[in-house]
Amino acid sequence: MRYLKTMFLFALLAATSLSTDAAEPGKGAAAKPNIIVIYTDDQGYGDVSVQNSDAKFETPNMDRLAREGVTFTRGHSSDSVCTPSRYGLLTGRYAWRTKLKSGVMGSEGDCLIADGRMTIASLLKQNGYHTGMVGKWHLGMDFPGTKEQRDWAVPIVDMPLDKGFDYYFGVPASLNYGVLAWFEGRNAKVPPTMYTAKKKNRRSSDYRIMPPYDPAKGMEVAEDFIDNECLTRFTNKAIDWIGDKAEDAKNGKPFFLYLPYTSPHFPICPLPKYHGKGAAGAYGEFVIETDDHIGRVLRALEDEGLDENTLIVFTSDNGPESVWAARIKEFDHDSRGGLREGKRSVYEGGHRVPFLIRWPAGIANPGRTWDKPVGQVDLLATFAELLGVEVGSDAAEDSQSFASVLTDPKADYNRMPLITHGNGAGKRKDRYAITDGDWKLVMPEGQDGAELYHLVSDRSESTNVADGNPEMVERMTAAINRIIASGHTKPAAEAANDTPYWPSLGWMTQQQYQSIADRN
Repeated sequence: MRYLKTMFLFALLAATSLSTDAAEPGKGAAAKPNIIVIYTDDQGYGDVSVQNSDAKFETPNMDRLAREGVTFTRGHSSDSVCTPSRYGLLTGRYAWRTKLKSGVMGSEGDCLIADGRMTIASLLKQNGYHTGMVGKWHLGMDFPGTKEQRDWAVPIVDMPLDKGFDYYFGVPASLNYGVLAWFEGRNAKVPPTMYTAKKKNRRSSDYRIMPPYDPAKGMEVAEDFIDNECLTRFTNKAIDWIGDKAEDAKNGKPFFLYLPYTSPHFPICPLPKYHGKGAAGAYGEFVIETDDHIGRVLRALEDEGLDENTLIVFTSDNGPESVWAARIKEFDHDSRGGLREGKRSVYEGGHRVPFLIRWPAGIANPGRTWDKPVGQVDLLATFAELLGVEVGSDAAEDSQSFASVLTDPKADYNRMPLITHGNGAGKRKDRYAITDGDWKLVMPEGQDGAELYHLVSDRSESTNVADGNPEMVERMTAAINRIIASGHTKPAAEAANDTPYWPSLGWMTQQQYQSIADRN
């Protein structure tokens, strides 16, 4: 029943959600690029060597994307942890508008992307694209049965193939959440009928997921699953899929590939061939391996004759895991790139991430930087504008196109206020902030008052100037209250949050929230 419901609602979305005609084969290849979004996991701003002159390893392929494209020096994930960032990237909507106010999902459960909600994949599919995903999902899937009683012959539903993707190969979530197997389509290639506990990682302070496996207890795992094969398998599948779609892409039916890698998230497990590379231990080796796989994708595009008109977005789901501090002490490598704090934090190190876009056929004056704010939530609106597609008022509520920045080096573009979210960082759980141009206001929480930073002159957020700028604090507070309570950022949106007022909005009363929601 769940499967039939999902298929019906997706068909309904396909028929009604977009106010544009389907793509015409062979029409204007340059106006309709292939699109690849490469999404790394827990990679900090300072883990791209072109952005960190003191980096203790080199990332030549990431650097190439910057050299031949646009570097967004103030590009943000939509949250500071995994699941909500992925939701924001794919839907153009902040995840705290859903039922998930903090933390991440496990490997199974109702998908956070509701049936019928527009995603980048469904948008592009309706406009004539092949759509594929290879890698880590972490937004929920409906597996058959329970851990105690599975029937892996039953197809999985409420998963990527129900959210706009034609093809899926990958893993359901982070590797510490279980149900670990190589899934292709709606089934596991080898069912996860074994069990495993985390194993000691001899080269890092985290863990490994590797044989021998136990038939009786622990996380569900397939007998052929090994953690350090993820990057190779994902890249191999991605390259095969690109090759399969290459002829269509040359004849007017382009492709969209979402390629979310599992690195450099725990377990830090570079292949032996990378051991000893760089000068930042196993973590540096893992980033180097990731960079090599990006290079393989670039070479595949060149080999297929698709390089010129393929738009590649490279970014990360949040800042570096908390071991960034130990890495500074041991290797003098700062994964944050000098920003404040890291993953889970409301401060810049939690969500200002690598954000590079390369598109030889479309980017004017490549090799430049853009130093104003943009967000991963903006990708949906940006792709829509590049295709000349109108996005309805009931979708992508927080997405604003920055397409002009790609095509015009002198673009007069300023983003609407951007909301960022600290998600479980010590005592500062679920702390919100608003960035408007050069200014950032971190909202009060508990005993902590408002904090105001001028990010251009104080990139590391070391000097709180809230007391000296009460009018700025008042104006930005009014703006974040409106954006949160109204259910949308973009003007004239027809939207509401999925839940009523929630406790972590403590600086705003329930009455204030409801008053704004009622007006919008």
